[in-house]
Amino acid sequence: LGFLAMAELGQAADDQVIPFTDGRPFNPQAPNLPWDKLETMTPDDQLFFVKHYDYPDVDLPSWKLDIGGMVDKPQSLTLDAIRSRPKKDYTFLLECSGNPAAGGLIGNAKWTGTPLGALLKDCGIRPEGTDIVFFAADSGTEKLGATDYHLNFARDLPLADGMRDDVILAYEANGRPLAKNHGAPLRLVVPGWYGIAWVK
Repeated sequence: LGFLAMAELGQAADDQVIPFTDGRPFNPQAPNLPWDKLETMTPDDQLFFVKHYDYPDVDLPSWKLDIGGMVDKPQSLTLDAIRSRPKKDYTFLLECSGNPAAGGLIGNAKWTGTPLGALLKDCGIRPEGTDIVFFAADSGTEKLGATDYHLNFARDLPLADGMRDDVILAYEANGRPLAKNHGAPLRLVVPGWYGIAWVK
């Protein structure tokens, strides 16, 4: 924030900006935020993305979000059904847990989606439910001992965190449908948590 405040105050003609990180050439395949271009909103082409296994090709007409487990009313929702629910817009900071000090794996975007908690309430969470587990579309193989296991990337959130009003299932970033490398057609947005918890 200090850097932003200094930039907004302006510079005298003889002032010189001294970068506090070494400059790196911009790589569109692995974008990072150049600190000398820091803005309140990160341009789409500079908003970083990472993957755990792959960037899956999703067939939108057949895609559905399945909600099951310790709920009274399991649901299977199309993207249109999710988009028809109450909409919220939030500008949140996204940062990779592997971001080094003064690194570029960080950025601000306006995320648009529907609150997760309200959707789960509609499903009727059972009293014994304690955590919400999210299974991503991206999948890969992990070796345990001598055996290979094919699995989807997954993360969990304590129920209390997932029920916050500002935790959303986002289908847009900066006013546009999510790109494939940002989890199209839907990703979890959990402010205050590293990007690894923002399951795609």
